[in-house]
Amino acid sequence: MSSKPAVLVTGASSGIGAVYADRFAHRGHDLVLVARDGERLNGLAERLRREAGVTVDVVQADLTRTEDLVRVEARLREDARIGVLVNNAGAALSGHFAEQSPDQTAALIGLNVTALTRLAGAVAPRFVAAGTGAIINIGSVVGFVPEFGMAVYGATKAYVQYLSQALHLEVGSKGVYVQAVLPAATRTEIWGRSGIDVNALPAVMETGDLVDAALVGFDRRETVTIPPLPDDGQWRSFDAARAAMIPNLGQTRPAERYRNAA
Repeated sequence: MSSKPAVLVTGASSGIGAVYADRFAHRGHDLVLVARDGERLNGLAERLRREAGVTVDVVQADLTRTEDLVRVEARLREDARIGVLVNNAGAALSGHFAEQSPDQTAALIGLNVTALTRLAGAVAPRFVAAGTGAIINIGSVVGFVPEFGMAVYGATKAYVQYLSQALHLEVGSKGVYVQAVLPAATRTEIWGRSGIDVNALPAVMETGDLVDAALVGFDRRETVTIPPLPDDGQWRSFDAARAAMIPNLGQTRPAERYRNAA
């Protein structure tokens, strides 16, 4: 058993989650791997035990099912070995909003928003009490680029970014690190599952490159990590412009431009 905190990774059977599992295992962390595909999870766990010599527990769970979600929440609350949560499980939808059914959008929100929030909520009190711990939430640049046209998916990822930044303000001073990782298009199975041909996209980052960059941000304790963005000054300017509006938002009357109908 490693002396380092164990890492629980959701959506760990493939893609970004599997690479996070690999990287943390080779850093010497024990793992708890969560995903629907038990066969692939067990194969990954066996390889990482052999290669990295760490303890790997497998939890087969579908986080869109309440009973499975509650089971993972309990593990996060009760297992004091777990010191890092990688909230990676997520999905996307093809087509435009008017073409998507209410059941499809509800399921997307359930996984990308509700499950992620509940898992963070399950572990945060324990981390705060211990004065240590880390929550990594996988968002997307789509969350601040409505021009990409993925309305519900982008809205869920905007939520992930906001939640992460707000949690940073709430628990950062109590020793808990929260990171939002915002990838652009990355070569994972999420595209095929949502009916999108990844090879038709103009620029796709390899999963290993994405996670390695995100872990540089993790080691630097960045609050928001955007691996594809060449100039981090653009993000700082964007965030500074947002912050500059805050003092002007508390008013007793509407702004002048809304008081003149002409």
